[in-house]
Amino acid sequence: MDASVMEKLLRCASYSTLHTPKLTSTHNFEFGNPNMHMKWRTRKNNNALVVNASDGGGGGGGGEVDTAVVEKDKPKVLPPRFQVLQGSPMPFGATAQEDGVNFAIYSRNATSATLCLMTPSDLPEKRVTEQIPLDQLTNKTGDVWHVFLKGDFTNMLYGYKFSGEFCPEEGHYYDSSRILLDPYAKAVLSREEFGVLGADDDCWSQMACKIPSNHEFDWEGDLPLSFAQRDLVIYEMHVRGFTRHESSKTESPGTYLGVVDKLDHLKELGVNCIELMPCHEFNELEYFSYNPVLGDYRLNYWGYSTINYFSPMLRYASAGGRNGGLDAINEFKQLVKEAHKRGIEVLMDVVFNHTAEGNENGPILSFRGVDNSVFYMLAPKGEFYNYSGCGNTFNCNHPIVRQFIVDSLRYWVTDMHVDGFRFDLASIMTRGSSLFDAVNVYGNQVEDDLLTTGSPLTNPPLIDMISNDPILRGVKLIAEAWDCGGLYQVGVFPHWGIWSEWNGKYRDTVRQFIKGTDGFSGAFAECLCGSPNLYQEGGRKPWNSINFICAHDGFTLADLVMYNDKHNLANGEDNKDGESHNNSWNCGQEGEFVSISVKRLRKRQMRNFFLCLMVSQGVPMIHMGDEYGHTKGGNNNTYCHDNYMNYFQWDKKEESSSDFFRFCRLVTNFRHECEALGLNDFPTAERLQWHGHAPETPDWSETSRFVAFTMKDLVKGELYIAFNTSHLPVTITLPERPGYRWQPLVDTSKTAPFDFLSDDVPEREREVAMKQYAQFLDGNLYPMLSYSSIILLLTPDVSGLIS
Repeated sequence: MDASVMEKLLRCASYSTLHTPKLTSTHNFEFGNPNMHMKWRTRKNNNALVVNASDGGGGGGGGEVDTAVVEKDKPKVLPPRFQVLQGSPMPFGATAQEDGVNFAIYSRNATSATLCLMTPSDLPEKRVTEQIPLDQLTNKTGDVWHVFLKGDFTNMLYGYKFSGEFCPEEGHYYDSSRILLDPYAKAVLSREEFGVLGADDDCWSQMACKIPSNHEFDWEGDLPLSFAQRDLVIYEMHVRGFTRHESSKTESPGTYLGVVDKLDHLKELGVNCIELMPCHEFNELEYFSYNPVLGDYRLNYWGYSTINYFSPMLRYASAGGRNGGLDAINEFKQLVKEAHKRGIEVLMDVVFNHTAEGNENGPILSFRGVDNSVFYMLAPKGEFYNYSGCGNTFNCNHPIVRQFIVDSLRYWVTDMHVDGFRFDLASIMTRGSSLFDAVNVYGNQVEDDLLTTGSPLTNPPLIDMISNDPILRGVKLIAEAWDCGGLYQVGVFPHWGIWSEWNGKYRDTVRQFIKGTDGFSGAFAECLCGSPNLYQEGGRKPWNSINFICAHDGFTLADLVMYNDKHNLANGEDNKDGESHNNSWNCGQEGEFVSISVKRLRKRQMRNFFLCLMVSQGVPMIHMGDEYGHTKGGNNNTYCHDNYMNYFQWDKKEESSSDFFRFCRLVTNFRHECEALGLNDFPTAERLQWHGHAPETPDWSETSRFVAFTMKDLVKGELYIAFNTSHLPVTITLPERPGYRWQPLVDTSKTAPFDFLSDDVPEREREVAMKQYAQFLDGNLYPMLSYSSIILLLTPDVSGLIS
């Protein structure tokens, strides 16, 4: 062994334990000697094991002598449980066929592979029921290991063991003692109950993969709804949090079926698209630790730390791992089917920017043990790039990895019937992979080539593949167009004409203007028009902007008007976590317990925010619980709380004091009724006119806190919409429309039910309310209180026709 090899083995301290040879019926041992070359062999002689020695034919005539005989009991011959055949390298994963199951997995750098089969009873004991070593000649094609098995797979799970080099400096983490998950597994089984430790208080219980069957789910003819994106109202929600609270009164709280029980609430609200926070398999015990502030334990509640990209989160299913995970898969399908029946599309929040395996100190679960240097973005000495802020970065633009991502997305569309995806930290998917350099791409260096690992790419291969894929091109594709490495692409994300973006600039601008900050009237007007300053020049449309005020990370809508500062002590991190710049305003007093006048102003501000969201061009997104005013006590980073902070509280929504839900429901459905509030293109002067305190005199000055416009609508006629975010009231002059008069519909300064004068307001009370406006409207005027917004409808003036 030369010095360089010895040095490499010394660097990789675990080499000797990972490369222990397995004894078989014939095994040669060779010893180097300048005078004699001895060979030791074993051979079977009936039921005895004979060990022979020879000098290899040199010096002593090459004689062979039996040197030891070990008597053995004759083994009992049992029929093999599985018939092992060569198998096929495609498709990846485990694939059920008529007469057996084909297994195929990619690993370029492994030196050997073993398919491990386990029963559910063996899994918690970390026992392997059957091991099937794969032969490099017959069970490997290129870089794909494969095998076909015939036999009885009842209650059988599987995983893999790989051997190879364990040398982090070169990016390799092979450990043949670990059973790894197949990246293409359709279900991952381990613990059954959410938040409960495994055997021996293990946070990382042994996991295994479901062996598929040919079971068919009854979709009852389900087909994609294929709504035009401009018509969507998206609802971001957490599967467990939606019904986990005891007030949900569902039979299966905190599960996919629990969501099914409450879909009618979303239909009533006017939602026609739900965006599910991560539902890929993840380990909620990843952050498990005692929280001395609350006296409970921190969990990975949100789920942004994926273990497997094909498996639904089994602990979101009432069935758990029953029937090898098949029942959980069917529960997810049931959710999608029932949502579609109610005219609600289903989007998935997917996390292809990093995995649960973390940095070099993280667990070896799947990708790292299969082929770490392929699946992760690595520096030259094996360090993990951390553009995700979570320890590693998925190597998205590597040829193997980008095909894997496309395969995963296709599976969820074709097999699970989802309607699209929101991509967490999507800017990572535009960065160059570990292979993306001139030598690998072109075979030699290119002059002035500055692209290195992680560099933003103008035409990222992964985004190109997804955008032009015959299946994926037709679904909703939404990017969170930034990452934790400083790459911010809102307005410039590579889009191929079909990608939308979470519009973070909309959120920030609307928050600033509604709370009365000077200098934002012009930017606010752009937001109302669908942000043409961001999307028009690149050839995109208003619906490429996903507008939102609040989302899972950050303040809720109620907390946005209750707190100036974050209050995250309950997270156990000394209030150091979470965003410190929230553009929030507490309306004069911090916290929940304040004066009546402050509470009234807060309700008004909540109505202002929601009305703005629903009258803006683009696609509005509501965060779960905002429709009734859910509060997290000022905590803007509740990732670790499986409790009331994150649970939808159905009793609060049902309380008579929750008049805000009525307002949200009416405004959302009004948006659906209006043709002009979801345009396919940016509005022009033919349809939209800007106004100030007087008609056609908008004020775009730095001190302006008033924005108003009229919009022609093919269904409603003409709308007048105005926002007064000043601390002073104002009486405005309305545009003249001979033969017509303006009729109030929405006024956020009014208390319910007069904040929205719908048909559910008793006729007598409605008449009284209208009389209060009459004196002003007769003079073509309207009084607006401070921090208020209105919608007026143009109706025929019949007063002159009455004699």
